[in-house]
Amino acid sequence: MAAIDVDSSTWNERVLTSKVPVIVDFWASWCPWCKRLLPDFDSLSNQYAGRLTFAKVNAETSPDISSKYGVQGLPTLKFFCGGRPLAEIVGYVPRSELQKQLDTMLSTYQDCLEQSSTMKRAV
Repeated sequence: MAAIDVDSSTWNERVLTSKVPVIVDFWASWCPWCKRLLPDFDSLSNQYAGRLTFAKVNAETSPDISSKYGVQGLPTLKFFCGGRPLAEIVGYVPRSELQKQLDTMLSTYQDCLEQSSTMKRAV
């Protein structure tokens, strides 16, 4: 599954209410490190299909989202689970390091789901 493009009109549906965790790549067309990250990001989206959704937000055309989540440097990858940002990677990282960090983030995913379901039951 290829990475999906997200903007202000699709943010809530594709990221905040997603049933699976989402890794969001905040990028810009003028950013050389963003361009270098893109092939690995797209390739890994296929490897993690079904376990992790890969989304891309153009920081130039969706500055409201970037600002709301405190994105100050590009590229920035933010990991969302249950509509909450739980982790981030700022700057370019090689594919092997990115994969290692994604695996670490996914181990957090179970805790996130358990917390979300516990909060729903308590209400």
